[in-house]
Amino acid sequence: MEMSKKYNPQKVEEGKYEKWVESGYFKSDANSDKPPFSIVIPPPNVTGRLHLGHAWDTTLQDIITRMKRMQGYEVLYLPGMDHAGIATQAKVDARLREQGISRHEIGREKFLEHAWGWKEEYADFIRSQWKKLGLGLDYDKERFTMDEGLSKAVRKVFVDMYNKGLIYRGEYIINWDPATKTALSDIEVIHKEVEGNFYHVHYPLPDGNHLEIATTRPETMLGDTAIVVHPEDKRYKEYIGQSVTLPIVGRELPIISDSYVDMEFGTGVMKVTPAHDPNDFTLGEKHNLKRINVMNEDGSMNELAGKYEGMDRFECRKALVADLESEGYLIKVEPHMHSVGHSERSGAVVEPYLSTQWFVKMDTLAKNSLDNQDTDEAIQFVPERFDATFRRWMGDIRDWVISRQLWWGHQIPAWYHNDTGEIYVGMTPPENIEEWTQDEDVLDTWFSSALWPFSTMGWPEETDDLKKFFPTNVLVTGYDIIFFWVARMIFSSLEHTGEKPFDDVLLHGLVRDEQNRKMSKSLGNGVDPMDVIENYGADALRYFLSTGSTPGQDLRYSDEKVESVWNFINKIWNASRFALMNIGEDFKMQDIDLEGDKSLADEWILTRLNETISDVTRLSEQYEFGEVGRILYNFIWDEFCDWYIEMAKVPMSEGSDSEKAMTRSVLLYTLDSVLKMLHPFMPFVTEEIYQAIDSNRSIVVSDWPEVVPALSNPTSKNAMALLVDIIKSVRHTRNDVNTPLSKPIDILIEVKDESRLEIIESNRHYIERFCNPEILEISSHIAADDDVKTDVVNGATVILPLSGLIDMEEEIERLTNELKRLEGELKRVEGKLGNEKFVQNAPAAVVEKEKEKQQNYQAQYDEVEERLNNLKRKG
Repeated sequence: MEMSKKYNPQKVEEGKYEKWVESGYFKSDANSDKPPFSIVIPPPNVTGRLHLGHAWDTTLQDIITRMKRMQGYEVLYLPGMDHAGIATQAKVDARLREQGISRHEIGREKFLEHAWGWKEEYADFIRSQWKKLGLGLDYDKERFTMDEGLSKAVRKVFVDMYNKGLIYRGEYIINWDPATKTALSDIEVIHKEVEGNFYHVHYPLPDGNHLEIATTRPETMLGDTAIVVHPEDKRYKEYIGQSVTLPIVGRELPIISDSYVDMEFGTGVMKVTPAHDPNDFTLGEKHNLKRINVMNEDGSMNELAGKYEGMDRFECRKALVADLESEGYLIKVEPHMHSVGHSERSGAVVEPYLSTQWFVKMDTLAKNSLDNQDTDEAIQFVPERFDATFRRWMGDIRDWVISRQLWWGHQIPAWYHNDTGEIYVGMTPPENIEEWTQDEDVLDTWFSSALWPFSTMGWPEETDDLKKFFPTNVLVTGYDIIFFWVARMIFSSLEHTGEKPFDDVLLHGLVRDEQNRKMSKSLGNGVDPMDVIENYGADALRYFLSTGSTPGQDLRYSDEKVESVWNFINKIWNASRFALMNIGEDFKMQDIDLEGDKSLADEWILTRLNETISDVTRLSEQYEFGEVGRILYNFIWDEFCDWYIEMAKVPMSEGSDSEKAMTRSVLLYTLDSVLKMLHPFMPFVTEEIYQAIDSNRSIVVSDWPEVVPALSNPTSKNAMALLVDIIKSVRHTRNDVNTPLSKPIDILIEVKDESRLEIIESNRHYIERFCNPEILEISSHIAADDDVKTDVVNGATVILPLSGLIDMEEEIERLTNELKRLEGELKRVEGKLGNEKFVQNAPAAVVEKEKEKQQNYQAQYDEVEERLNNLKRKG
């Protein structure tokens, strides 16, 4: 197959993915004798299209699995999607509202039909994006968190944990989202610093005095059931056991004591509102206080709020504060910055709310997870510092509220008897179902995705996939969901399978914009990966994402960086095309013969290839893809393209038949290995070039390159370094004095060391080819005139007589003119920077740019001035 003259990513990538899928390259076989390697995709939510973070995440997974496939593993890269309860329900609700429909009007069953329709629509979008990215997924094994098999696993886990006492139903203060009317777990709450107030209020005592209490949420006063002071606080000891009057409401509140109160904070007096504060709830349990819930689920005040019934909680706050002031109870309002919880999904201010919910008891589960980290079966976090993050969170975890007041999700497998209120929990509905009512709530989305590594492989059945591929080898995900997902998978897997879910957790950061801002809709700085692919190709995007940062670090997106990767791929394309043209159509992989005499360039590139294969393999195993990218770039661009391919032109044009055959072998062998190392990063372009070598083979299922010690010759590296230094020295001097390569010049090379002298002499044809000498003298002693340019390199002295190198008068004139030009540029920049108005009024970035120009012009001026003075002295 002939390669086109120009690299066109759209043309290169067209049709390849379909062929790979049709050929079954990504299918896994649980009955294979090959060692297993498995990764489950972190299931994207069916709420929309994939973003750059998804592209980064899945690219890393695909790199790992493609490499393992080439290394001879039986690879399962399992695809799937998450139903995303709250988020998807909100999207479907919004769509129905646009159609003038309310889910409450159409009912649960009809609403779920719409939700499933939404799922199918967006699942198709997601699959099309996986295809564009080139992900090697086994579509035969694709799962969804609400498919039949996973639903069975979810029910079994719930029932088993309930029977073990690890799931319970209870009344507790939970995080409540009044907008979506559902409970939230702690980690679904985003805390933001908000400017609020401390409201200082009189609570009257029977003797005419009062207790001063400060609160940030005065509307919750309506649910107060006690006042608490520290038992050793001398200021209030005499009041313990008495009561105060609740302002506005008039209810008598007992004054109790508890060491929980901090005597040094504020007035040392606290109100207790057990139905609206988690700490107050605990105090209320301890002191047997009544719980008065004064709010409805939508955040409005209920009948227990008296005259404020029906008001929104924040309207109530304003009205109540006004009433407190008018009736003389308000002492002062003090501005106060404090942390306020907001719903991750709706953005609404979260309300601590008394509610009956289902919980997972976390103490034992957390302990088991932490204990596992101290055994040989510990999960390896990459970077390692996240192990401490995991331990810290698991060591301070609260019981997990798992019920959500939604319709879209796994409906809780619990039924309540219509007459007795008895609870039945089971895999199937109870007998006489007409006498029972199923709990209307669904389970937290994370409850089902916590089972993902094993439920997707058929658990609780002992399937072949489960036996072959579980535990999985590595989980790749963002550090921002360690708590949401990673921790929950760990304790769930240990509890239900007795095994850890994965060996390693590779954590990456967030994709940020060029200004280091997190990408978001509100900032309008998001980037659609499909647009990037349209402009630069999937290979360029993949390489940028995977090599642009180190594990655990954030990544700054920039079009310029992706474009520079495109340039790198273009370099690979052109170098490959040149190499294949010179190798010729008749020379195939089976014709490679690396036995026999090799040139220094041959031995050097094969030695460096071995080192590169070793480094790339080792660093890939350590997930250091940024380093892998650097090593591949340096080897391919600097060594293979810029030096070896250029040097290969010498024997290809002037060499004997045996020299040409060896050059072809080395060129093809190196190109083949380079393509294979690049393939996991750039699957499309490497396949295209590989097919040009042999159209009957696919690089996807080729073998990973291996180090061949017999092809390494360490001494060739020093010899080549000496040769390269000499060639660079001559080129640099030519450039320095403005003498083109087309003009022959005298080159004298003095080498004292015999071994180095022999190396240079035996490779003089390279110097002749790349330096264009009129005369080339290589000797242990050179008798040169004073009028020379001398450069000492690695064990040799390069001497260039100036008489043949430049026309002294012409060069002096050129440098004089250049000096005048630079002097003018310097005066212009210095004039700008000397203008106070410009410096004060211009944007800081503009001023900084002018300062950079000044430094650059000054450096150029100094260099030209020095060269001019040297020439004048010699003239």
